Amino acid sequence: MKEVERLRALRKSAASLEIEAILITHLPDVRYLTGFTGSNAALAVTASKAVLFTDGRYTAQAKEEVKGARVVIAKGSALKEACAWLEESAAAAGFDPANTTVSQLEMMRSALSGKRRRSFFQPLTQPLAADLRMVKDEDELRAMTAAAKLGNRVFKAVLPHLKPGVPETEIAAGLEFFARSMGAEAMSFETIVASGERSALPHGRASSRKLPRKGFVTLDFGVILKGYCSDMTRTVHLGKANPEERHAYEAVLAAQEAAVSAIKPGVTCGEVDEAARSVLRSAGLAKYFTHSTGHGVGLEIHENPRVAAAQAQILQPGMVVTVEPGVYMPGKFGIRIEDMVAVTGRSRKVLTPVDKKLIEL
Repeated sequence: MKEVERLRALRKSAASLEIEAILITHLPDVRYLTGFTGSNAALAVTASKAVLFTDGRYTAQAKEEVKGARVVIAKGSALKEACAWLEESAAAAGFDPANTTVSQLEMMRSALSGKRRRSFFQPLTQPLAADLRMVKDEDELRAMTAAAKLGNRVFKAVLPHLKPGVPETEIAAGLEFFARSMGAEAMSFETIVASGERSALPHGRASSRKLPRKGFVTLDFGVILKGYCSDMTRTVHLGKANPEERHAYEAVLAAQEAAVSAIKPGVTCGEVDEAARSVLRSAGLAKYFTHSTGHGVGLEIHENPRVAAAQAQILQPGMVVTVEPGVYMPGKFGIRIEDMVAVTGRSRKVLTPVDKKLIEL
C-alpha cells in the first residue's frame, strides 16, 4: 500500500529532525499520504499512529479512499479535534508554516489547554511532505505522462481555431472544451491566452481582445488526470514573423532546449536555469527573461523543486520539472516555450514534445 510507505517515509524524516508528531492540513499533502480527496481534512501523525479527521459529508468517501490512517468523523471542527488528539498523544507537534494561515494557527492553538497553547505547535524547518512529493513513484509518473499526452492532443486540436478576429477567451474556452471532452478532470490552472503585444505579459489571462492579423499568440495551459497536473506553453505566430520576432523565437527555443539537455541526475536546479540564461545572454535578450526557468509539478501545478538561479537542489530520478524560459518585450511581443521533463535514471524524458519549431499560421 503506497500510502503506508509514504507515511513511513514521513515518520522517518520527522524522526531525523527529532519531531515527535506532525499535523498535516495542506490538502495535496493529505491526499498524497492517505489517498483522501475531500475538501476538509486534518491528518495527525505520530510515530505509531495516523488519524485523519474530516466531517460528516465525507463519511462514505473517507471509508473508501483513506489508506494507512484511521478515520474520525468530527462532531465539530476537524482541525480542532485533530489538535486535541495530538495534545493527548504527543509532547509537541510540528506543522508546515508555508501552508498554514494565521487564522488556522490561532484555531490550532485554541483547541489546546491553556498552558500549552504557545509551545505545543512548532513550525517545521523543512517541508517534510513536500520534500517527499518531489520524487514521483511509477504510478505518479504514469498519471503525469498521460496528462501530458492529453495536453499535447489538446494543443493540436486548438491550432486550427487560431485565426485573426477570434477572441482570446474563445480560444481559452476551446482549449478547456477539448481538454474536458478528451477526458481531463479539470484544468491545472487558469488558461493563459495572450496575443499581440499582450503576449509580453507572462501570465496574461485570456481577454476579450481579438487575435491580430499578424503577431504572436501564447498558449499556456495544463490538464489534470488522476489528480496529477500537466503544464505546457507554446507560442505560435499568425502570419509571417519578421526578422526580430524570428530571432527572439529561435533564441528562446535554443535556451529551452539547452536547459532541457542540462537535466540529468546530479545536476542542480541552478545549473539548469543558467543553461537557459546563458543562451539568452549570448543573444542579447537576457534582460527580457524576467522569471525563473521552471518548477516542479505533481498534485499541484507549482511544487518543489524550483528551477531558478542559484538553487542548490540536486535533481534526482523521479523528479518532474517544467522548463519554460521566455522573452517579454513590453509593447511589442512575448515568447515562452515550456515542456514538462521527467528526470530518469541517467538522463531525462520530455513529456510534452509536441511542435516546438516556430509555427506560422
